[in-house]
Amino acid sequence: MCEDCGLVSGEDSIDRGPEWRSFEDEDTDRRRTGAPLTRSRHDRGLSTEIGYGSGSDSGYSSRLTGRKRRQIARLRREHNRARISSKVERNQVYGFAEIRRITASLSLPESAREQACALFESAQSEGLFQGRSLEGFAAAAIYATCRTRSIARTTDEIAETARADGDELSVAYDALNRELGLPTGPIDPAEYLPRYASKLEVGTAVEQRARDHVQTLLESGRIGGRNPSGVAAACLYKAAGEREDWPTLTQATAAEVADVAPVTIRSTVVDLRELGSAELVSAPSD
Repeated sequence: MCEDCGLVSGEDSIDRGPEWRSFEDEDTDRRRTGAPLTRSRHDRGLSTEIGYGSGSDSGYSSRLTGRKRRQIARLRREHNRARISSKVERNQVYGFAEIRRITASLSLPESAREQACALFESAQSEGLFQGRSLEGFAAAAIYATCRTRSIARTTDEIAETARADGDELSVAYDALNRELGLPTGPIDPAEYLPRYASKLEVGTAVEQRARDHVQTLLESGRIGGRNPSGVAAACLYKAAGEREDWPTLTQATAAEVADVAPVTIRSTVVDLRELGSAELVSAPSD
């Protein structure tokens, strides 16, 4: 993906779904294979389901009436109960459903959902659920996946969508990070720039200039201890005010997008101005 204009020059074109073509007879039932294996289901998607339809071909019909229909309904009910044979599987079903709901609401990729479900299952295998909420671990697994995959999502954004509050998410994430040794590091504020620039409608030129400001702060060591989301918003605010033909932003607007206080924006902008003045002083005169 081009960082300047957003053009997608290449993507994964492999079709991982079922084979839908039928070369011999076009009138045959083409549902010859099932869905691919997935970590987002407690049975990896291998179990059989008793459906409600009567066939994939609209011209084919097999009506069930009376006694036979009631028998199939009882079989379907008992089959669904038998698919979950223990409390462990029941917790997985509930947790995976919560993860699917949150990732869909946050527009996260399918690979992130798969990794979050695998992390949730690992936490369950380590016995980390005792005394903690399943909703908190589902949200924490998503946040940890975003951290490891460099996807810019804050705990407040996830907690707003999840059925767990911020405290439950933090407690569960601390347990995951401590017990499983997640490969997480400091969040780069530049990861938030594309999303915030799109929300603020400032354009790619302002975003690229804000990326330079983030790099300046990183090189000077002034990022430590700061909210990376607020740093990204402050860099966009500073960049937007450097040219008259660029969109104008207010500190309140930038702070609202990053969900921080306006004083966070001001303090970062002051640091950028000090660094800019220091560069002018240290530059040799002509």
